[in-house]
Amino acid sequence: MIARVTRFRIRFGKVEEFATRAESLMAAMGKLAGFRVLLLLRGEDPGGRDAMSISVWGSAEDLKSSENDALYYEALARVMDCCESLSPMHQHEVLKSKFASP
Repeated sequence: MIARVTRFRIRFGKVEEFATRAESLMAAMGKLAGFRVLLLLRGEDPGGRDAMSISVWGSAEDLKSSENDALYYEALARVMDCCESLSPMHQHEVLKSKFASP
């Protein structure tokens, strides 16, 4: 499995909108081959504007093919519209994982 990590700086007053728009991104990602999970995390400061996403994919090929999906990028653009900046996306190999079933 492969994880992609991205850091965001959310525009002042846009945290709730960012989270709401992320729901459409999650829906788009859920339709992509190899998608496993998306974690959207807020920074340590409860009132802060820093966030991080970690998406997990079945393989590097699945991650790479997601980059060609128009629906995914349309949803991502709506989320990014709420941001001042985002860091370059970093790819990491998942050595171990355990996700509880709901």
